[in-house]
Amino acid sequence: MKKIRRHYIFSGRVQCVGFRYRAQQIAGHYGLTGWVRNLWSGDVEMEVQGDVQSIEQMIEALYKSKYIGIERIQCADIPVVGEHGFHVRGDY
Repeated sequence: MKKIRRHYIFSGRVQCVGFRYRAQQIAGHYGLTGWVRNLWSGDVEMEVQGDVQSIEQMIEALYKSKYIGIERIQCADIPVVGEHGFHVRGDY
């Protein structure tokens, strides 16, 4: 399957609710790569890479996660990069 990479900004109840570690867990389940971090604004930023279906399943799983309350998502396709794994970055 063709790999894509997407950049996301999630707004809502997304900090102090386990969002980053849940994203890491889901990414591992679907074999996705990338990173996630908190922003000073209270939003969460994420870059994720893999096939379209797996990325969409990841976003759906984040929506369904207990305690996480996504109100808005900004999304943009960006160039694919060479990397391994999915990790939590330090805050912005």
